[in-house]
Amino acid sequence: MGKLTSWFKRRPTNLSDSGQGGTNESLPPTHLAQTRQLLSKMKILPSKMRANRATGTKPLYRRFWFWAGLGVSGGIAASIYGISLIDRTLPDQSELNAVFREQTLTIKAADGTILQQQGEATREQLKLEQIPDNLKKAFIASEDRRFRQHNGVDPQGIVRAGLNNLRSQGVVEGGSTITQQLTRILFLKQEQTIWRKLKEVRLAQKMEQELTKDQILERYLNLVYLGSGAYGVADAAWVYFSKTPDQLSLAQMATIAGLAPAPSLYAPDKNPEAAKRRRDLVLLRMQEDKVITPEQRQAAVQEPLTLKSSSPKRVQVESPYFTSYIQKELPKYVSANVLKSGGLLVETTLNPSWQKVAEEAVAKTLRNQGRWENFKQAAMVAIDPRNGEIKAMVGGKDFGKNQFNRVTQAQRQPGSTFKGFVYATAIATGKSPYDSYEDAPFVVDGYEPKNYSENFRGSMNIRDALTRSVNIVAVKVLIDVGFTPTIKLAHEMGIKSELKPTYSLALGSNEVNLLELTSAYGSFATQGLHAEPHGITRILNRQGKVIWSANFKSKRALDADSAAIMTWMLRNVVEAGTGGAAQLDNRQVAGKTGTSDEARDLWFIGYIPQMVTGVWLGNDDNRPTYGSSSSAAYTWHEFMEKAVEGMPVEKFPKRPKLDGRKGTIKAQSIKPKQMLNRSIASNDDDSEGESARNSDESGSSRRRRSRRSYSQEEQQSSDYTPKRRRRDRSESSSSNSSSESSTPRRRSRRVESDSPPPRRTRRESSPANSSGSSGSSSSPPSWRDRLRPPQ
Repeated sequence: MGKLTSWFKRRPTNLSDSGQGGTNESLPPTHLAQTRQLLSKMKILPSKMRANRATGTKPLYRRFWFWAGLGVSGGIAASIYGISLIDRTLPDQSELNAVFREQTLTIKAADGTILQQQGEATREQLKLEQIPDNLKKAFIASEDRRFRQHNGVDPQGIVRAGLNNLRSQGVVEGGSTITQQLTRILFLKQEQTIWRKLKEVRLAQKMEQELTKDQILERYLNLVYLGSGAYGVADAAWVYFSKTPDQLSLAQMATIAGLAPAPSLYAPDKNPEAAKRRRDLVLLRMQEDKVITPEQRQAAVQEPLTLKSSSPKRVQVESPYFTSYIQKELPKYVSANVLKSGGLLVETTLNPSWQKVAEEAVAKTLRNQGRWENFKQAAMVAIDPRNGEIKAMVGGKDFGKNQFNRVTQAQRQPGSTFKGFVYATAIATGKSPYDSYEDAPFVVDGYEPKNYSENFRGSMNIRDALTRSVNIVAVKVLIDVGFTPTIKLAHEMGIKSELKPTYSLALGSNEVNLLELTSAYGSFATQGLHAEPHGITRILNRQGKVIWSANFKSKRALDADSAAIMTWMLRNVVEAGTGGAAQLDNRQVAGKTGTSDEARDLWFIGYIPQMVTGVWLGNDDNRPTYGSSSSAAYTWHEFMEKAVEGMPVEKFPKRPKLDGRKGTIKAQSIKPKQMLNRSIASNDDDSEGESARNSDESGSSRRRRSRRSYSQEEQQSSDYTPKRRRRDRSESSSSNSSSESSTPRRRSRRVESDSPPPRRTRRESSPANSSGSSGSSSSPPSWRDRLRPPQ
């Protein structure tokens, strides 16, 4: 090492592997080899050292461009990684088409009108062409002056906003574009963080690739929050000025556009001076952008800020019983996760005009008949039996006080309306409507059904028994056809509730709800086909894509001939029996009345070929009423008379030939342990007299339209019987099992048959043999009879 050092001192020249160093001398070969070996051990590169000394350049790691390049490439890599990281947290590209906020629910009627909205939703989703041009330009001038030029993010706008805010020493202008604001509305929370801002920028860029400028602007103007519960320009126009957007003045448009940056700060109903200053600024920007002339701006500035406030339309709920039913149905069709995320649009089957008529009919009945006949609640549902669509639903008197839906939630005894399924089963087994049964005292296994009037008509056919709603014949028919076929047919026709195999089944002792009962009668109207009742046609997600649509197929429940025969028989109930109050001019109507124990439930289920409607009247606490099923039939008429206006008149199929007809259901006759038939005896005269009267009344009841005729029909039924004589009038669900068990003492069943009892005047009481109680043949009129207006 010492030799090498002394040699360097003697030879201060550059060394070279090739011996070229700018000197005339060179090391001997042996010394050169030794030098190379030593330099190799010392890790010295003599050629590079000599080159650096000769040229004066720095090593690569000490050069600026090396580190600058390394920094740029690292920044690019970091940006790519950061963008990919952000993209992984963003919504899927398909979700960028969203038109609704999260956590919202919009329910629409069949004609597109909004019934209910929940969450941060706008009442009216306007198309861009429905929004005035000046209103659109006011928002652009206020929020994003280069909206048509940028690609989601506007660097110029950010710089300009920063300078303006710096000059004003406050926030007077935002740097976010309309696209950025829309992404924040639809997908992001409002927290002030760098990460949220980065996601906002990236989402805005993606949205600009997915949507057109007009689509972005339309969504923004429908979703932007503008204070006082108003979402979108349509809501704001209504909330602040009680106008539609096309009715706004230029000054009012500028006022609304000025709300977007800070609705609470610039709200004209809370801070009118700040609202005016903001309005004038928007007008100035519109003038600078040559959207309006100086004269237009000056006139708008001078316009006083006059408000006419209204509640947001979205807080209004139309048809609340129906919409609450729809919300309970939604989990059947969409998953819990979809419901939780929200943003759903639900299109329903409701006909708003029919709904209004139904509400009026129910209110009228409660206001008039309800007061006199002691019932406080009513319910109605109308269904298109051809497809099962619910067209109208009134679930009670006052949804604000009681949200209990008496169409879908109330389980009540259907009374004589259930006889329709008993007789349908009999017809389907091959029986003829002219098959006769004896209407006479009858006891089976300790159970004794009785007619309401306690009179007996002797031999009568099935059709007449249904028309007059005779209880004894209905029970005898049930015994002949059997429990199992009857229950099976009722379920196939649409009854969902449990039906127990008891003799009182024929008289409607098993509880059902109005929706299923009405839907089941619709199977008669469609010649035996049953369509599942439903209120939803389509469900759309946030992107406006259909995620569920109704596809209910009709199923055969009853053969067509049996259904046609039943309709023919049920038409006679309306034309000549207990349903006379339901008749419609120039239209065929079929239906059945029903009344449960002590008139606690008053029913009428009626139909035309295009619609089936059910009515229930009663009390929630199950208190007895003083009414009859005629009140329900009259309510049905009040609704249908207006609902069918403009509807084509259709007729039911003709009654099929009865000769040689074979059954489609096999009867499974019940074999009672004990059955006792009694003779009519002394009741014959009364029965004949009543039959004659009923025959006379059937001819004159065809056109009972007026309130006077309706009241007379009621008077023929049970509603005017003194309260003390009504206790044994019909069946009681609580005594079904006990009354039908084999006991030494037979308990009578006196379900109202809906058949008109003997006519009596307001000042006469019922005969003893008619009321079923002993005592004087006459008694003073009740207070209700004395107060009732003359007929």
